[in-house]
Amino acid sequence: MVDLKAKPFYLNDEQIKWVNDTISKMTLDEKIGQLFVHFTAAVEEEDVKSEIRECRNMGGIRFNPLEKEAIWEMNYNYQKHSKIPVLSAVNTESGGIGATKSGTYIGNEMKIAATRDKKLAYQLGLISGIEAKAVGCNWAFAPITDLVLDWHNPGISTRGWGSDPELVLEFSKEYFRGMTDAGMVCAMKHFPGDGADERDPHVSSSTNPLSVEEWDRTYGYVYRGMIEAGIHSVMPGHIMLPAYQKYFNPEIEDRDLLPATLCKEILTDLLRGKLGFNGLIVSDASHMVGVAGRMKRSELVPRAIQAGCDMFLFYNDPDEDFEFMKNGYLNGIITEERLHEALQRILGLKAAAGLANFSIDKFPPFSGLAVVGKPEYKKITQEVSDKAITLVKSIEEEVFPVTPERYKRILLVPVGPEPDSMLSLAGMGVDGSQYVKQLKEKLEARGLTVNVYVDPIKKNLERMKKAPKWLMKLILRRIAKKSRKSKGAYGMKQPIRALTENFDLVLSVANVTSTMKTVQRLEWAISKGGWDNPWYVNDIPTIFVSFACPFHLADVPQVKNYINCYDADETTIDALIDKLAGKSEFKGTSPVDAFCGFIDTRI
Repeated sequence: MVDLKAKPFYLNDEQIKWVNDTISKMTLDEKIGQLFVHFTAAVEEEDVKSEIRECRNMGGIRFNPLEKEAIWEMNYNYQKHSKIPVLSAVNTESGGIGATKSGTYIGNEMKIAATRDKKLAYQLGLISGIEAKAVGCNWAFAPITDLVLDWHNPGISTRGWGSDPELVLEFSKEYFRGMTDAGMVCAMKHFPGDGADERDPHVSSSTNPLSVEEWDRTYGYVYRGMIEAGIHSVMPGHIMLPAYQKYFNPEIEDRDLLPATLCKEILTDLLRGKLGFNGLIVSDASHMVGVAGRMKRSELVPRAIQAGCDMFLFYNDPDEDFEFMKNGYLNGIITEERLHEALQRILGLKAAAGLANFSIDKFPPFSGLAVVGKPEYKKITQEVSDKAITLVKSIEEEVFPVTPERYKRILLVPVGPEPDSMLSLAGMGVDGSQYVKQLKEKLEARGLTVNVYVDPIKKNLERMKKAPKWLMKLILRRIAKKSRKSKGAYGMKQPIRALTENFDLVLSVANVTSTMKTVQRLEWAISKGGWDNPWYVNDIPTIFVSFACPFHLADVPQVKNYINCYDADETTIDALIDKLAGKSEFKGTSPVDAFCGFIDTRI
């Protein structure tokens, strides 16, 4: 039974009456429509009205960030024309930028945690909530309460606070408190816990391999604490938890194990039963391979609701998925009791978000957009950058400070793969595509001479793309001639003096972000002898800087000086240069084992 007066809803009699009256007046199609969160890009009024009709009055919407005026218009039109007010969800994991491009990027969770300042986690939640609320949103798909336990995992990485359950709970609660103070409701994710194996549910099955006892001490500790704190909703990931599914169902065979989104034992028995969660459960995105590949779509859609999800995130096709869900109800996969409970929680969360008895005159005013991107918010971003940057390893005496007097000539070496733009497009990170250019310009403004390394393969390929056929043949002959002179296949190697006689210091940098990828590792253009892989650390002072993944030391254990920055925001680049120059101390503390458990990364 759903207790709407209890945590996390805390509804009064008038709000509960609105919930029950609204449900009693719904047609079956409207009830089925409420189960879906629709991904939209519609902004203009007629487009919004068309999508509402197509989706039979969806229960919620989500979208990728646009400018604040467009998002405000989108939300205004959805609330104006929806028969029942919609939950408008955003991935405000790292700031108001998750709701609108005009919003403020504060910092990803790991960057905030590296400051060890929990008030900054509160500020992250508060500013994110203020900006999201101003553009008409009401539901945050955050905080991420996963533990970053497996350093190979590409899906969480800097999106999580770290590996220590106590730190994760403390910072998650502060983020939630800030969001609540801003008037938003939250969905923590990704139950029963991502980050414990090396796979990403976006592109693969994923398993949390911990035993019941291990899970209770780690992930369970965080979830219990957040439920006690009053978290409004939970987003299960497409992640299996075999130990607990077998705990509740000892007879189950391995071939029948299911990701949490489809698993009654995980959602109903563990989350609802053992952990006592009374709030709303919303599935993670239903097109992810971690769930989409598990059964027929026609079965998967209603099974998620019957297993315990109250809302289903994203259609593949609105007409098709709606029919799958409706047929699941008509055929008895979704029971009447389960449908009614889901509707109570959906409407209950809407009431908790201030949508009971809603009228469009209550929508946030257009003038309120002035709070989005306020200059004072940027000061918080700068404080985070100053406090977060972490000197993980420095075993070379007197390599710092990096000043023109000591290192006039710097070779700036970008290491691949190229930055991923998907995180910034989804509002979950910064656009790091210009970080090398910014770093070079800012170092040169300090009086340093900076050359950016381009590996010979890339340089030759670029030349050949632009060259006519006769010139391309000439280039290929010259490459072959150089290779013969070097007596081997590694003809692109250079003598070490080419490096040491022309440069005083190598600054090796990487901005490898990951979303919907299988790895987050460094890649080398030339397997041996190129300057992108820092093999020369005993010949010339070398500093390696990671602007994203905190685990690159595993791939460059030989480097004597290694820094984690956690993102490539411009405030980070400014703070890094100050620290390299000795104008500011390194203050960050790694929230994970940046040495990846290896001996050679430390020596």
